[in-house]
Amino acid sequence: MSTRAEFDCIVIGAGVQGSFTAYQLAKSSKTTLLLEQFVLPHTRGSSHGQTRIIRKAYEQNFYCHMMEECYQLWAQLEKETGVQLYRQTGHLVMGPEDSQSYQMIKSTLQRNKAPMVLLTKENFSQYAPHVNLSEGDAALLDVDGGLLYADRTLKTVQGQFVKLGGVIRDNEPVTDIKPGPVVTVSTPSGVYRAKGVVITAGPWANRVLAHTGLQLPLKVVKLNVCYWKENVPGTYHLKNPFPCFSLTECQETKVLIYGFPSNEYPGLMKICFHAGKDTDPDQRDLQMDRSDIDILKTYIARCFPGLVPEPVVVESCMYTMTPDAHFVLDYHPDHGNIVIGAGFSGHGFKFGPIIGKILRDLILGETPSHDLSHFKIRRFQGKTTSAL
Repeated sequence: MSTRAEFDCIVIGAGVQGSFTAYQLAKSSKTTLLLEQFVLPHTRGSSHGQTRIIRKAYEQNFYCHMMEECYQLWAQLEKETGVQLYRQTGHLVMGPEDSQSYQMIKSTLQRNKAPMVLLTKENFSQYAPHVNLSEGDAALLDVDGGLLYADRTLKTVQGQFVKLGGVIRDNEPVTDIKPGPVVTVSTPSGVYRAKGVVITAGPWANRVLAHTGLQLPLKVVKLNVCYWKENVPGTYHLKNPFPCFSLTECQETKVLIYGFPSNEYPGLMKICFHAGKDTDPDQRDLQMDRSDIDILKTYIARCFPGLVPEPVVVESCMYTMTPDAHFVLDYHPDHGNIVIGAGFSGHGFKFGPIIGKILRDLILGETPSHDLSHFKIRRFQGKTTSAL
């Protein structure tokens, strides 16, 4: 193991965003240390699990634009490594036809000329067999949508980072950060120095940022990740094919519901509520709220006749929410050589490759390829606090 203590850059947090940032820095020939507080791999944060949805179906143009480049970056990493990370299934979007959210998603896809199929009552079952489309709902297929293999992604991108000369030190929580022209980062196992530091600490972002005198308006919530048994195994399997899906709202809730074809566990389909309850990331599983599961049970009984409306597996994940559910990709307000990637609000995984590239550009003083005005810290004026 390397005993180097001085680096060009240090990245704090080895989830999807930190791992892609470190990989991009190593590709730019920067000596880079990737620090992780837990032993890798782990299931404590927001990047674990088998799958995530990838989609261009957003209400906002800027996310759709970012995803255009992001798909290319996913393909590039697959080509570099020979590992499949993305599987195209299509992404089904359902919601009340006259609702603002559904109409904005449809308009954004059309405006950006994203491949899309507008579904009708006549052809809906071709694309989503054994699903009941609610009265008054419309549906479309975001053709390029699909799933990402999450655990496989982390293993792959961290492996590439190490191949490029990067250093990973896990089981090393940050205990202190001393800003300056050269930033000093301390852990129980060592003291490291770098010209630049990128903080991508997920649910622990504010705990790390406290060492730099900053607190952002972030809220950590725990999600119940639910798996539902097929009455007939294979009914909703991706080989049928069956798409990933998002439901913008329904009679049970105004909160988005999303799901995946059965694939991860034999005969089980993952369907989740896109919201959670406040939690302490160090005591995640003390949060036992299951009100979301009661809503899902009612929805699944009504709209997914091929599933048993009782989850047989419930796992945990965390979201780190900003007040507007948009990311933080910005310089520290007081230290130009500390960059922050935080608040990915439950929809950041698919953006990992482009976020890694953006954070690399910021810490190297280069101009990012996308407009970051929506991701600036200054939008929280009056909501950031000093931790000193």
